[in-house]
Amino acid sequence: MNTNDIVAQIDEQISRLLQARNILSGIAFKGTAGGGITSGGAKLARRRMSAEGRARIAKAQEARWAKIKKAAQK
Repeated sequence: MNTNDIVAQIDEQISRLLQARNILSGIAFKGTAGGGITSGGAKLARRRMSAEGRARIAKAQEARWAKIKKAAQK
């Protein structure tokens, strides 16, 4: 295990502990989309995307680009 993995795990644990602390102390989370910030100022853990999900999105985007390029050639 390299140091970057260890630091990432520590950051995740800190994030979970801060969330628990804020809940217990009565501080509500703001309803922000994607990696928002709590009202206490601590960052929430970011969501991770699987390789399959990333590949699906890339394939769909390539199809959209191909459709636009095909329409532009007509």
